[in-house]
Parts: sequence; structure tokens; C-alpha cells
Amino acid sequence: MIKHIPNTITCLNLFSGCVGVWFAFNGNYEGVALAVIFSAVFDFLDGMAARLLRAYSPMGKELDSLADVISFGLLPGALVFHMLSPDFSHKYAFLGFLLTIFSALRLAKFNIDERQTSSFIGLPVPANAIFWAGISLAWSEWLIANPYILLGITVFFSYLLVAEIPMFSLKFKNLSWQDNKIQFIFLGGSVLLIAFLWKKAISPLILWYILLSVIVNFIQAKKAEN
Repeated sequence: MIKHIPNTITCLNLFSGCVGVWFAFNGNYEGVALAVIFSAVFDFLDGMAARLLRAYSPMGKELDSLADVISFGLLPGALVFHMLSPDFSHKYAFLGFLLTIFSALRLAKFNIDERQTSSFIGLPVPANAIFWAGISLAWSEWLIANPYILLGITVFFSYLLVAEIPMFSLKFKNLSWQDNKIQFIFLGGSVLLIAFLWKKAISPLILWYILLSVIVNFIQAKKAEN
């Protein structure tokens, strides 16, 4: 019975994603944001449960990826589709599903890439979904009025999902500054963003994560040259 607990939590992630897709197609952006948050929490908890209960399984790994394709791939794709087609008449609205396609590619790549055990290469799909949930809450009206900008952001984030850009993990090895300085810097910047932007801070938090990852990668590359 215990071994099924992580998979049950993963299924809750999947269910939340399905509900979020329904919200997206109905233009309920607050519902989308809540669904993404719940899915992200369940996605975190299923891994924690698997580690604590030592309930790892090949099925659990595959189920986790399949759930993530819906919750963090199809959901943001459906969201952008709706924002690009307020009356469902614009054919280019289907380009919103580029996010779904590249999220699936990202997950498939992650499952076979042995380099991504303690960090990431490319933007993690939960971070991408959180970005879109935040942008729909804060700037949906402006983006709907400027569909080409929305398309540009969609293409850029689709690229980030599969880009060969190292990005740090938010997992803490311990509580020391030396081993977790990047994570502490990220948290400090996040507190400032939330303090100044409050509800509009969700998408900037993801942009801050991307920017800090690029800066850290640049610094490390320079050190390697020297």
C-alpha cells in the first residue's frame, strides 16, 4: 500500500493539470494559476514521498513525466491558445501549443540526460508553467491586445525549454552559505521582487531565476578560461 503513495500524489498532479486545462479554455486565469500551483506542490511532494518511503519504481518515473506533460505542458499551451484567440477565430492561436511540444521534448530529454542529476539544462517545465500562470494574471489584457509580442514570448520560452543553458536547482545541500550561495542569492532577490511587486511578482521571479542562471554560467565559463 505504501509503495502506491507517490504515484497517488502524482495522479493528483495530473488531475490538477486537467482541471487547469479546463480553466484555460474557459479563460479563468486565476483558476489556471491555482491549478499550476497545486500541480507544482504535488510534483514536489511525490518526489519527497518516494525518497522518504524508498518507493522508487520505473512506473513512477514514467507516470511523473506523463503528468508533467499535462500540468506543465498542455496547460500553458492551452492558456496561450486562449489568449491568442479570444473569439477562437485566429488560426495562429494554435502556435500556443509550441509550449506543449517543447515541454514534451524537454521532459524526454531530461529522462535520458545523465548530466541533469543535481542541476538542469534548459528551463524546467514547472518553472515555465509558473511563468505563464503569472503573466496571465498580471498582463493578460495587454498581451491579448498585442498578440505578436505574446507570440514572441511563446517562441522564446519554447526555445528556453530545450536550450543548452545550465540552470541551477533550488534544492539546498545544507544550510551553509558556501554550498548554497546561488540559492541564497536567488531567495534574497525573490524577497525583494515580492516586496515591490506583490501579486505581479510571479513571472519576474522566473525571469530572475533565468537571469541568475545565465550570470552564474557566464562567471563559471570565464573562470574556466582563466
